[in-house]
Amino acid sequence: MLKGFKDFVMRGNVIDLAVAVVLGAAFTAVVQAIVKGLVTPLIAAIFKKPDLTQVGTFTINEADFSIGLILDAAFNFIIIAAAVYFVLVLPVNRLLARLNRGQEAEPEAPSPEVILLTEIRDSLRTR
Repeated sequence: MLKGFKDFVMRGNVIDLAVAVVLGAAFTAVVQAIVKGLVTPLIAAIFKKPDLTQVGTFTINEADFSIGLILDAAFNFIIIAAAVYFVLVLPVNRLLARLNRGQEAEPEAPSPEVILLTEIRDSLRTR
C-alpha cells in the first residue's frame, strides 16, 4: 500500500501540479497586493468611497446589499487573469513557438515489426 502511494506521489505530474499550486498562490498574493494597494483605491477615489466594496451599498428591510463587493471580486479576477496571461502564458507561448520554429519534425524510423510486415507485403506482391 505504501509503495503504491509512493509511486503515485513520485509521478512527475503530481509534483508539477504541487509546484504550480504553490507558485499560483504566491503569484496571486502579489497581484492581489497590487490591486488592493494601488488599483482599487484609485477606483474607490473616483466614487469617493474608502474602498471599492463600499460602492453601491444599500439596505432593504435590514438586509445589506453591496454591488461594490461583487465589483471588487470581479475586478480582482480580471486583473489576476490578465496578469497570468500577459506575464506567464504569453511569454511562454512565444518562447515555445520560437524554439519549435527551428525544429522540423524528423520522420521516425520504422519499427522492426513494420519493416518485417513491409517485407512480407512486398514478398506477397511478387508472387
